[in-house]
Amino acid sequence: MLLGARDLEVAVPGRRLVRGLSLAVLPGQLVCILGANGAGKSLTLHTLAGLRAPTAGLVTLCGAPLGSWPRRERARRLGLLTQVSEDPFPSSVLDAVLIGRHPHVDLWQWESPADVAVARAALRACDLTGLEERAIDTLSGGERRRVALAAVLAQDPDVLLLDEPQNHLDPHHQLDMLKLLRARADAGRAVVVTLHDPSLAARFADQMLLLYGDGRWQSGETATTLTAAALGEMYRVPMTEVAVGGRRIFLSD
Repeated sequence: MLLGARDLEVAVPGRRLVRGLSLAVLPGQLVCILGANGAGKSLTLHTLAGLRAPTAGLVTLCGAPLGSWPRRERARRLGLLTQVSEDPFPSSVLDAVLIGRHPHVDLWQWESPADVAVARAALRACDLTGLEERAIDTLSGGERRRVALAAVLAQDPDVLLLDEPQNHLDPHHQLDMLKLLRARADAGRAVVVTLHDPSLAARFADQMLLLYGDGRWQSGETATTLTAAALGEMYRVPMTEVAVGGRRIFLSD
């Protein structure tokens, strides 16, 4: 097990969003978190990443408590793409992606040619070849999002946590991004991603985590957990499942 949660509780003042969550994310799995707005998807992901302490329970990374890992070693094992990516300093696209290599670079050392090669490969994977020398502040929102994803890929962690990575992406790049994450999982990584589209979740995820926003949750294999009835209860709107081209599509009634 690469990432785990035991009796995890996620809460905000006056509201318990997730209660008693137990989760085991294995190598080769892509887990999708679905939930209505405000159900706690981002907060749960941030708790799994160690950005905020759980109200109760334990998060483990590679079998050890998350808090026991030295920060540099944790960053080599676990990477996070937040919902909003900030670019506080002017930089080129390549320099921005090279930040993902910093956990692998010794203190006071420059990135090696091998690090640059990894960063350039991540840029190619995110369809950003040719933009290496562009200033970040000249990019579109979708291009910036892909740069942020490329930085996480360059980090090359065992566990990738991604909060709505499809933000600002057109349909073509949304599919490319999910295919890329699916390939990372198939190569032995563990991927946990929050999405809004259950049809995309049905297409790419092995496992689901459904959050109802009132402490309740449901997890399991996508084929059995992701149902129109569960989605209808979660989103509070009737849902219908249809088959199109061999794929499961969910529509709101």
